Amino acid sequence: METAYTNEAVTIKDNPAEDALPFSCASKPDVVFFMLVQLQAREGHRIFEIGAGTGVNAAYLRRLVGPTGHVITGDIDSDVTAYARKTLDATGYGDVEVITRDGALRAEEYGPFDRIIATVGVWDPSPAVQNQLTPGGRLVLPLRWRGLTRSIALVREPNRLRSDSVKVCGFLPMIEETEEHSGYINDDHLTRLFWDYDQPIDPTALRAAITQSATLAWTETTVGPVEPFDGVWLRMSATDPATCRITVKQPAVDAGLRRPANLNLSPALVEGDSMAYLTLERLAAEEGAEPRFRLGAAAYGPARETLAARLCTQITAWGDGRTAEPVISLYPAGTPDDQLADGYVIEKPSTRMVISY
Repeated sequence: METAYTNEAVTIKDNPAEDALPFSCASKPDVVFFMLVQLQAREGHRIFEIGAGTGVNAAYLRRLVGPTGHVITGDIDSDVTAYARKTLDATGYGDVEVITRDGALRAEEYGPFDRIIATVGVWDPSPAVQNQLTPGGRLVLPLRWRGLTRSIALVREPNRLRSDSVKVCGFLPMIEETEEHSGYINDDHLTRLFWDYDQPIDPTALRAAITQSATLAWTETTVGPVEPFDGVWLRMSATDPATCRITVKQPAVDAGLRRPANLNLSPALVEGDSMAYLTLERLAAEEGAEPRFRLGAAAYGPARETLAARLCTQITAWGDGRTAEPVISLYPAGTPDDQLADGYVIEKPSTRMVISY
């Protein structure tokens, strides 16, 4: 029981490839909780879950919709759906439908749905999924862009899906989506970039730059030891097209690379053979006082000063409005510009994504 209720993600199907994410995981309980809050499932609702996992989330949904509701959970991996079917049957949830298929496509024979929830990272929600949602229905999904992931609760309006909740999360990407790219900066596989298909990024172009010492630029923005600063990345993605993600393994830091603010999840700006990423340093404090950390940029390459300045501008903007939450709107591809909300537009094959602050 202690293991079952530990607030950690649990891998349920490993991926043997080098540096590869698992094929399937059970999410951390606190993430499961806040996504169910975002979904607002009610008695009598018809719900489609994309990503079956262990089946436990479908069981929670079944409890929430009551005897007059209906839950369908699906996964592209037959091993995963077989396991979910087994656990649901064993725990009294045999009336939950379990289907094996690509959740990005459709489950129209079961729809339309009052609620749709994805428990796998989605880069571009397909029209097939969006069109199965009833007017005013809610779609909750871990949406991925520019290397980050956020759990977005979207309400279906006549011409768009519009968010009313944006939460930090981390999810495995949907297997069939190929628009997210990654690559190592050098052959030791210690420093890696993640970016989207529409960004002209070549990690190997930075090989010479990162052998040099970093240029550091600091802001007046500080955080406490447990104060989140993920909003910096979110704001960067809403303003700067060079935003991506960097991951660094400890041996690279030990060898002299400036440590990113988070080794696994730090935002970066990359243009050609130059890069800047978020870093921090601990400030001196009086004995007994809570430590503070100053945020800044570590930059490399010919355009390092320009990129560092751009990153610091975003840090400062976040520091001046830390609680600001953007509105994410998803429009069908081809929607004219004059029908979009004001904000920064990211083009995806199926959707035009608008981030508005």
